[in-house]
Amino acid sequence: MKHLNLQSLPEEAVSHNPAIKKRVMLRPGDLPHLTNFSQARFAPGQVAAAHAHQDMSEVFFVESGHGVIRINGQDYPLAPGICVAVEKGETHELQNTSTEDLILTYFGLLQ
Repeated sequence: MKHLNLQSLPEEAVSHNPAIKKRVMLRPGDLPHLTNFSQARFAPGQVAAAHAHQDMSEVFFVESGHGVIRINGQDYPLAPGICVAVEKGETHELQNTSTEDLILTYFGLLQ
């Protein structure tokens, strides 16, 4: 069993853009098939560059803010309450297009 307080966790760099900060609640090995369970904060204009994962899917949930997720070249709006599932192998890029922070809670699942 794990019992964590998000605010007490240290900030870390997001691998696709070290300027974007995240707090990792669960890591590989904490639960079967889970690669991570994290919350990331994108400042206005920040982008997690286009990339794809060949071994995992990812699920993103928008806590607050606005932005765009580009999946295989198509843009989808991000706003509070939106949930997006990205399949393994799909190229995706996330961008904060607003003047406030974009806060995403997300996790990855090994395939």
